[in-house]
Amino acid sequence: MRKYPLWLLAALMVSVSACKSTKAPEEDAYQAFDPASLDSTVRPGDDFYAFVNNKWIAAHPIPADKAKYGAFYMLDDNSLTTLRSAMETAAKANAAKGTNTQKVGDFWTSGMDTNAIENAGYTPIKPWLDKINAIGNADELMRTVAQMHRTYTFAMFTNWVGQDDKNSADVIMNMWQGGLGLPDRDYYTRTDAKSQQIRADYLVHLKNVFMLIGADDATASKNANTVMSIETALAKASMTNVEMRDPNKIYHKMPLADFQKLTPNMNWNVYYTELKTPEFKTGLNVAQPDFYKALNGMMKSVSLNDWKTYLTYHFVDGASDYLSAPFVNEHFDFHGKKLNGIEELKPRWKRVVETADFCLGEALGEEYVKVAFSPESKERMLEMVGNIKTALGQRIQNLEWMTDSTKQQALHKLSTFTVKIGYPDKWRDYSNLTITRDAYVLNVMAAAEFEAQRNYNKIGQPVDKSEWGMTPQTVNAYYNPSNNEIVFPAAILQPPFFDPKADDALNYGGIGAVIGHEITHGFDDQGRMYDANGNLNIWWTDKDNSQFVERANVVVTQFNGYCPLDSLCINGELTLGENIADFGGITTAYQAYTMTEEFKAGKSIDGFTPQQRFFLGFGRIWAGDYREDAMRTQLLTNVHSPGEWRVKGTLVNIPEWYEAFGVKEGDKMYLAPDQRAKIW
Repeated sequence: MRKYPLWLLAALMVSVSACKSTKAPEEDAYQAFDPASLDSTVRPGDDFYAFVNNKWIAAHPIPADKAKYGAFYMLDDNSLTTLRSAMETAAKANAAKGTNTQKVGDFWTSGMDTNAIENAGYTPIKPWLDKINAIGNADELMRTVAQMHRTYTFAMFTNWVGQDDKNSADVIMNMWQGGLGLPDRDYYTRTDAKSQQIRADYLVHLKNVFMLIGADDATASKNANTVMSIETALAKASMTNVEMRDPNKIYHKMPLADFQKLTPNMNWNVYYTELKTPEFKTGLNVAQPDFYKALNGMMKSVSLNDWKTYLTYHFVDGASDYLSAPFVNEHFDFHGKKLNGIEELKPRWKRVVETADFCLGEALGEEYVKVAFSPESKERMLEMVGNIKTALGQRIQNLEWMTDSTKQQALHKLSTFTVKIGYPDKWRDYSNLTITRDAYVLNVMAAAEFEAQRNYNKIGQPVDKSEWGMTPQTVNAYYNPSNNEIVFPAAILQPPFFDPKADDALNYGGIGAVIGHEITHGFDDQGRMYDANGNLNIWWTDKDNSQFVERANVVVTQFNGYCPLDSLCINGELTLGENIADFGGITTAYQAYTMTEEFKAGKSIDGFTPQQRFFLGFGRIWAGDYREDAMRTQLLTNVHSPGEWRVKGTLVNIPEWYEAFGVKEGDKMYLAPDQRAKIW
């Protein structure tokens, strides 16, 4: 019931010919950038982020229902409003049964029917809880786990379907660590006071959930400790998030028979039969074998009753957002308030629309692009992508640290990039999904099972390279190494990222930096391990590889030194790929911008040179703020640095930024040239 990312593990989030110039804003009434929005009390060389964004942040406090807020989240709210209108229209349409309109409308109706949801309590999922309680042996345990996984409730471990890292033409099953209720393994092992408090709060939450389904106080406390004990053991067996950033460390392809030998206490035949997967003709990837070895031992050391208790919690937790108010509120109290400091629950309509984005995302997307995307935007984007690719090609050719043989491989990979903009060429077929106006939670489960089966059916089939990993209404972008493709959904093509009326400087500094970011992901510390065909295959000479690592370590050290919280700094190793992509993105976008007639003309607008407006365009896309608890979660778990440091940590390495704003030694952001990172 909870959506988990499949192959898409590292998207950009808020993780986004010599060119034509656009008409300058002063030639008409439109002003793409207001100089009055800048904080003149801050010198650009002391704190460029504050200079650009202080006023915006002050005028846009974090809404009570959010953990953080910024440009991405503002646009996301706009998307939700557009989708709400589409869903409300569908609900009134009296559409024929089986049509997308009927499904969208009935999903909306069931999600907004608070009377029915409150009256039902947890009755709709009680058959599942009875099924878990009736488990009588290890095979039945595996069968029930498989049934839960078909609804995207990933207890014990996780699976996902994706292209084989070493043979991108094959689609295989990937077996992954998982089964935790806290955000990351380290939440179970860290000894600082805040981590201990979170674990204490989690125990209270666990107890409360069991009491909501009828357990008495003593039993609920006992069950809470059982769940915590099992999850702690799973966490200790798990790889760290930094370790998993190396694709080679999480690639262990083997025949199913070998996986069975590795874990003799787990009947995989029962599991995959219930999962309804095709035969694994080329094997499967067991990403973390040591985790599965430990889990195999736990199948004997943990009693069947304790496993049933554990599964019960995870099933209820996965369903909570779609049940009556006591379950919704309990889930929010821990996951929203305690973990992220969010003050208020989102309005029901927003929660229903967000859930529909997973359950019926492309059906909604088809309606979204009718009102929120223009063909002209796509043409402008394609032009910018071409220019930025050209710029990166030039930079690769001129690298002083890379040998010619590796350069040729890099240029070949760059030439084979596929670009997707706006929305898919063909829309997803939902004809096998049944949605009714009955229990909301059952609609969510039906949609999750439909999506799971759709993915399982891909195993052993030709790769569908037309498929998208995000819906058009998603304010985001991504690079997929297996297809060597960059993808920009329609929803990100709005100000401040992209504005068809704006000058080139703002667009290259905004969406241009996002384009460059995604292209650079093909050459960051992970992406560079994949060749032009999308296969995990080192195409670097040993010398070039050493040079890259040495230069990347400068970025690691730099970001390790940024401490957004007094007690917690950015993890330079965890965020390395995104930081390299930000660095490469702004560098290549700037070089592409210098090819434009606008840049060459050198005409100032509103008192700012083309150079300056480019960097202002970059700075403002990361405007935003975090609640302290949300910042902590971000630093511990997210591969992206917080927005403020995506700006400052990138710009201190860019000579053209120093030149544009006259930044000199003695300014707070000044970094000596010999200390600056230089990769792409």
